[in-house]
This record gives sequence, C-alpha cells and structure tokens, in this order.
Amino acid sequence: MNAPYTNVNVENTDSVTKEEVEAPFQQSGKVPDGIRNVPVGSSAVIVAEEGDDTSGTVHTASKAVIQYSKPTAKEAADPSSLSISEAPKYPVLQPRPQELKPGSAKGDRSSTPPLAKGFSRERSTPLSNIQGTGLEGRITCEDVDEHQPPASTAALAKPPAEHNLNSNTPEAIGTRSTHSKQELPQHYLTMEINMDEVLKLCERLNEKLEDKDESTKLSADDFILKAVACALADVPTANSARLGQVIKQYNKVDISMAVVTPTGLMAPTIKDVGSKGLATISAEAKTLAKKARECRLIPQEYEGGTFTISNLSTLGIDHFTAIINPRQSCNLAVGCLKSSIIPCLEGERGFKTCSIMKVTLSSDYRVVDSAVGARWLAALKGYLEDPWTLLL
Repeated sequence: MNAPYTNVNVENTDSVTKEEVEAPFQQSGKVPDGIRNVPVGSSAVIVAEEGDDTSGTVHTASKAVIQYSKPTAKEAADPSSLSISEAPKYPVLQPRPQELKPGSAKGDRSSTPPLAKGFSRERSTPLSNIQGTGLEGRITCEDVDEHQPPASTAALAKPPAEHNLNSNTPEAIGTRSTHSKQELPQHYLTMEINMDEVLKLCERLNEKLEDKDESTKLSADDFILKAVACALADVPTANSARLGQVIKQYNKVDISMAVVTPTGLMAPTIKDVGSKGLATISAEAKTLAKKARECRLIPQEYEGGTFTISNLSTLGIDHFTAIINPRQSCNLAVGCLKSSIIPCLEGERGFKTCSIMKVTLSSDYRVVDSAVGARWLAALKGYLEDPWTLLL
C-alpha cells in the first residue's frame, strides 16, 4: 500500500471507530488513549507508510493546541461519561425571516397582471390596500374595480369635481392601449351594412320631432347605439369581460362612445342604453360629447363602460380596427357611409345605389370567439337594415 501520510481529525466520535481508521502503520499518536476534552477538528493521529519522513507533518500538526486531561476515577469506571469539548464557537447562521413587502398579506404584488396595475393607477388605488382573490392571492382587475375606500375616507371625500384633462391624457391612453394589445388575444371581424332604411326612418322621425321640440334631432349614430344595445341583449356573451381567472357577464349595457377632443380620444359612457329610447339616447350622447370636447367630464361619466363604439365617420374613415378598452371584450369600429352599387332584381336596371357602412368588431378571443362575434354582427346587421324593430 503506497498511500501518502495523512492527518486523521476528530470530527464525530459517534461515527468514527477504530475499525474505520485502517492504516498499515501508526507513526505517531497525537492523542493518547483515555484522554478527554479533545476539541473537534484537532489532529488525532498521523498515518503513514513505514519508513516515511513525517517530521514536517508532525511539526505542522503541533501548531494546533490540544488541551486534555486525565479522566477522573468515576469517568475511568464509566467510559460512557467521557465527553469531548465543544467545537470552536463559530457564528451560527440563523435562517433569515422572510421579508414581507407592504401589503403582501393581502396578495402577491409581484405577480399582479400589468392590466390590473394599470387599472389601479387610473383609479389612484394603491395595490397594498386591495385584497387579492386570484390564484395564490393575486390581485385581479375585478378586485381593483370592487375595492371600496374606508368608510371614514369616503365620508370625508368631496363631491366629484369636473375632470380637467391635461397633457397626461395621451400618456394614459397609450398606457391602456399598450396593456390591451399585450394582454388580450384580439381578433377582428368585418361586415358591410346597408343603411338606407335607417336614413329613411331617421328622416321621418325628425319631421315628427320638429313639431314637438326643434332642438331634438336624431342621427344615424343614435340608431347605431340603440342597435348595438339590442344586439348585446340577443348575444349577451359579447357584453362580458375576462377579469383574472373568471369571465364576468354584465347585466346592463353601458356603451362607451369615442369622442375626438383637443387632447385626444375620450370615451364618455351612456348608462343602460337598452332601456332608453332614441330621443333620450340622442340627447345624452350630445351632452356627453360636448362636455368631452370642453374637457368637463367627471369620472362617473367616462368610467364603467361594458362595450365601446369608436366612430370615425365624421373624419372620412371608412374602415379601421379599434383597440379593446380595459374591463371589456369588444370595441366596434364604425366607418363612414359610402355609396355602392348592389344587385336589385326588382328594378328595371337590375341594380341600385345604396349607402353602405363598414363595421369591424375587435374582440377578446378568450370571451368572444369568431362564432360568437359573427352571431353578434348578424344581429346588429338585422336591426340596422330593418330599424323599425328597434322601436318595438
């Protein structure tokens, strides 16, 4: 056996036995038999081949100070009472307590979806005040929406003041749009609708309204608002939104309508459109649009929409795609009317000219897939091409 010499250190007397230390020759015993109080880690014996020079090893090992003493008579009679001195006092590392971020007991802020974070910033609601109900305590958009301030704060709150739009409005719109495009699997469906019957009925009703109230005048936009509400009643899945891990279906149709303002697009909301008549819808739409252009909207007038209509017909745009707003699943892009020639078997010429409007539905595919979107567009087309059904 040509193994080099080595030091055998005392580490654990319960596990190291004579049988385990096998060597061909014990050159120098550093700790005699029967000695107690040997520090753990000290050199116990030097093992080498017979004839090896161990003078350097002995000199190195002698640097370690070993203090021991003879056992007492009682300890000699009872070898089990022999004890080894405590190991050197090294600093003991205690497990570090987990640091809790402010408000972490109410939900995991690090895993909060960006859409919920952006929504909380819009409402000026700190995430630390919100109790998360999502997976593993995550905060969802529904948690942010349903969060109510403390009663004391709400009691001292001042009446809502008119919202003065500033240069940050484009930033807020850009932030929401970015979150929407990144978070939602948006897809698009386009359909052409013949608006001739709407224009005829609108003209007839305006003649009747002039005798009662000259300030009231209907437009094609009012019919579109009413038709959208009726189509949502027929296909309620389109009046839903995915909030975290659940899909929430809204009971009322609150339509946000995009309005071009000096500082960008704003979307005031007409509440419960399905329960209102055309004249009421027209009056509210005109009032909200005027306040939006004058930057006098209050938060209650542009929050809480369940469906959005983006109408750029006044700007001459005939087709575009709109971005879905937070807490919604659909946005209907409405283009301008264009004269088109379509076949007409009843006429002498075999064709006729009509006003065609092109609409594109942007929807969250997790909630409104292609089949649901197609059914909803078909319902909208049916109401607008036969607008008398809107009066029933």
